[in-house]
Amino acid sequence: MGAIYAQIPIDVPGRGDMSPLVCKRRNKVAEKRRSFFEDIYRKLKKIDYIEEQPLELKVRQDFTQEEKEKAGWTSPNYSKSKTIKLNMNTLADNRCVAIFPYARETEVYKVLRTKILQHTKEKGGNTIMITSALPGEGKTLTAINLSFTFAKLFNQTVLLVDGDLRQQGIHKQLGFVSDRGLIDHLVDDRPVSEIITWPGIDKLTLISGGRLIHENTELLGSTKMAGLVQEMKTRYPDRYVFFDAPPILSRADTLALVPLVDYIIIVVQTGKTPISDVKKALELIPQEKVIGFVLNRYNTPAQTHQPSA
Repeated sequence: MGAIYAQIPIDVPGRGDMSPLVCKRRNKVAEKRRSFFEDIYRKLKKIDYIEEQPLELKVRQDFTQEEKEKAGWTSPNYSKSKTIKLNMNTLADNRCVAIFPYARETEVYKVLRTKILQHTKEKGGNTIMITSALPGEGKTLTAINLSFTFAKLFNQTVLLVDGDLRQQGIHKQLGFVSDRGLIDHLVDDRPVSEIITWPGIDKLTLISGGRLIHENTELLGSTKMAGLVQEMKTRYPDRYVFFDAPPILSRADTLALVPLVDYIIIVVQTGKTPISDVKKALELIPQEKVIGFVLNRYNTPAQTHQPSA
């Protein structure tokens, strides 16, 4: 078992954390979100502020697109993929915070990214499953934020795959509707290029959506699925593939997918997941593939914002 370990602090308050009354007052929700991010921005070091300007102008941007290209950034061509545009407010509401460069959680994900890169460069491998022992521990959100963080690298690209064939959640978390996913390729023979979506973020593509199926364990363990994963793994030498997989103890699906990936990261929610369940989950998967844990919703002593009840 690997030594990768990361603590993800309590995340951004979203609509799910608010009472129905607050949700109806859209102006108050927007102000709360703005206040939250402004507070984060002010706490971070080495950021230039111009106090007379609105919030969005107070934070100095790291790179312009032109500066990135001068430094060696190359944008892939996504002409064969379905293109959608993500809504930044929706991402903030749904806690997809790693897209925002100065969110506190972004730095934690960067540390996790560095540890994963060090491990995979040394041992080889580029397919990583993100899972948990039980439902509701934040594995989908972790997979999304980790993918956002990897997509910021100059020398890597990322493919994020929704591996839960009964409940496709990535596209919902990102706030868009998708009528295509793994099932459309595995069952309906739809070309891989037609099930890939580009969310308007350089170096990131994803597969999520489409119809659902209950015979998912058999399908994930099929020869066709093995061939698809192999194609994802080897098509581009600079690509990392992240699979958002179902919880280990609630379904057999994950166990069918385990042989196809190189590594596994287990998400554990602070104060919720019993240690006994984590141990049970570990007993069901190959120890050598587990490269670490993510402790989600960790409450640091300096925490000033708590999610609403």
